[in-house]
Amino acid sequence: MERSPLWIFGYGSLVWRPDFAFVERRTGWIEGFTRRFWQGSTDHRGVPESPGRVATLVRQPGARCWGSVYRVASEARGSVLTKLDHRERGGFVRDEVNVRFPIAPDGFEPSVQAQLYLATPENANYLGPASLTEIAEQVRASHGPSGPNVEYVLELAAALREMEAEDDHVFALEALLVES
Repeated sequence: MERSPLWIFGYGSLVWRPDFAFVERRTGWIEGFTRRFWQGSTDHRGVPESPGRVATLVRQPGARCWGSVYRVASEARGSVLTKLDHRERGGFVRDEVNVRFPIAPDGFEPSVQAQLYLATPENANYLGPASLTEIAEQVRASHGPSGPNVEYVLELAAALREMEAEDDHVFALEALLVES
């Protein structure tokens, strides 16, 4: 019996820097979640003494979070999940969500089950809510092995604009970072 295709939903750095093999990339959204910079990064966009802030998802009824959806070749399934499990080890857990795609010309609105990585308040790197000003100050000051934390925010904002997705939190944070 053939397994169903593996789909990965990215809403943070996976939107603009997937760095894994995939056979198809589409724009899609999940319902009931909003993106927030509430997760600390001590292994990519910061260090233990000065954690950066990266995106996670927070449940919010009626919300829609846009991102990139990747279909992985069946033969690459194991290696891609192993690589992503390692990449997202800093407090993220794998979960499954229903991802919807924009309506096709024939009126059909397809959806797929996809894996995503979610940081919950129970993980050691979770920083939680803060004002956008505080988040911007922390992002501005943070740099890790994957580069400056500011780059993460600016690249995500640019990718969301390219897919014509709205995200008030990301765009407001971006505005604070570019005005200084």
